[in-house]
Amino acid sequence: MNSRSLQTTIIFLVIGGILVLALGGFFGSASRQFSSVLVEVQTWFSSRFLGIQDFVTAPRDIVSLRNRNAELEAQVSQLQAQVIELQQRVNETEILAALVDFSRSNPESTYKAAAVIGRDPSPFLHYIIINRGSNDDIRRGMPVVTNQGLVGRVDAVIADAARVQLITDPASAVNVYLQNADTDAVLLGSVTGDVSLDMISQDTVVQPGDLILTSGLGGGYPTDLIIGQVVTVRTLEFELFQQGTVQPAVDFSRLEIVLVITNFRPVDITPLEPQTTP
Repeated sequence: MNSRSLQTTIIFLVIGGILVLALGGFFGSASRQFSSVLVEVQTWFSSRFLGIQDFVTAPRDIVSLRNRNAELEAQVSQLQAQVIELQQRVNETEILAALVDFSRSNPESTYKAAAVIGRDPSPFLHYIIINRGSNDDIRRGMPVVTNQGLVGRVDAVIADAARVQLITDPASAVNVYLQNADTDAVLLGSVTGDVSLDMISQDTVVQPGDLILTSGLGGGYPTDLIIGQVVTVRTLEFELFQQGTVQPAVDFSRLEIVLVITNFRPVDITPLEPQTTP
């Protein structure tokens, strides 16, 4: 009986001590410390798990990124090609618009547009190939121009193409008229592609900047086609004629589309020229 009373007393004392500790906040502090330790342990395991997960999934992500990068590079290349194509179309449209304006301002002639599809590979000859031929009523001798001025004339023709001799060709000779100086001369090509003036009368005053046009003499070209301007003039007392250098109006390195004057027929006056006997 005494032992049971002692056990009861001890139980009451323990319960009272626990109540005293609980009321004093001891268990709250211990709970917070335990929770803090638990959070730290959980954070440590979580960081290690994420590191292991990244290590496992990294190769797959790299492959995915490489594939995406390749797709983006392909799209960029395609867009660049489209930009270049659109720029070419814009340039062609601008050229065609200028040629249309030129043909409207010169209604006395009939024109047929042609694209330049080739150039003579020889460094000593100056020819271009156009995509119009006898099927398009192109004939040998027809003048070829742009909105800037005279290009040359058709030299040879097949069914669907033609060869054009440029005025820069060393075998080219064009009778011209110097508008400001009011005199005739001959425009000559050269191996280097430069053009020059010859057969200028010594008593004629020619100034740099004088406009050069076709004269129509000789029957090879119609009159008043623009060729360019005089750059310099050379005069020597012991020579019969003056010579000059010329800046052509046409940029022959950038020919893309030209106009063939189809209603002009050249006249061969060679049989009418006096023949010299040896």
